[in-house]
Amino acid sequence: MSAITLTFTLDADGTRTQQPVTISSAVIAGWTGRDKVALEKHIVELEELGVPRPATTPIYYRVSAARFTTAGSIECTGPESSGEVEFMILSAGGRLLLGVGSDHTDRKVETYNITVSKQMCDKPVAPELWALDEVMPHWDRLVIRSYAVIGGERVLYQEGPVSGMLPPQEIMDGFGAPFTDGMAMFCGTFAARGGIRPAERFEFELEDPVLGRTIRHGYDIAILPVMG
Repeated sequence: MSAITLTFTLDADGTRTQQPVTISSAVIAGWTGRDKVALEKHIVELEELGVPRPATTPIYYRVSAARFTTAGSIECTGPESSGEVEFMILSAGGRLLLGVGSDHTDRKVETYNITVSKQMCDKPVAPELWALDEVMPHWDRLVIRSYAVIGGERVLYQEGPVSGMLPPQEIMDGFGAPFTDGMAMFCGTFAARGGIRPAERFEFELEDPVLGRTIRHGYDIAILPVMG
C-alpha cells in the first residue's frame, strides 16, 4: 500500500501547530452534489468532453495516496489536464480534519476510463487543515472557489458554498468502509465557469466567513511532451 507523509499547519483548539500527517489511502468521491440541477449541469459539462455518465451518484474512485502533494507545481503528460477545487476530509490522530485540494485530472484519458484518469495526475492539497468539528455548526456557510491562469489572465473558475454537496458524514458513510486514520477523501466540486479547460496555473481556496479565515494554495502545471 502506498503512503505519503505531508506536513500541515493545523488550526484547531485556538492554536496553530505544525503536524506531520501520513496519508495511507485516498478516495475521490464524485457526483456528491446535493443540488440535483447543479449536479446534472456538471455531468452534462463532462459529457460534452466525451466523459460517460457515472454508474451511480455518488461514486468513489480509489487513487494512490502517493499522488497527494503540497508542492507548488506538478508535471502532467500532455496539455489536456485541468484542476477542480474540492474540500477534503482527512482522518488523523483519531480526529476528522478539513482541508482543500484540487482533483487534477487528465481529461483525454477521462473520456475512456475515469478511474485511470484520476490516477494519472498528482493531487495538490493546501498545507493547512482545520478541525472538522469546529466548522460543522456553520458548515453550510463555507465556500470553495478556484482561479485559473489561462493565457496569462487570472479568472474565477469555480465558486460555490459547500452546501451544494452532500454533508461530510453522508459522503463518508456512502463509501461503505470505515473512515480510519490515514484516509483522505476529496468530496466533490462545482461546474467550471466557462467550461472545463486547461491552465498554466491553478489556485484554490476554502473560506470560512464565520470564523474569518481562509485556506489557500496554488500550483503551476508543467507539460511533459507526448512522444508516442
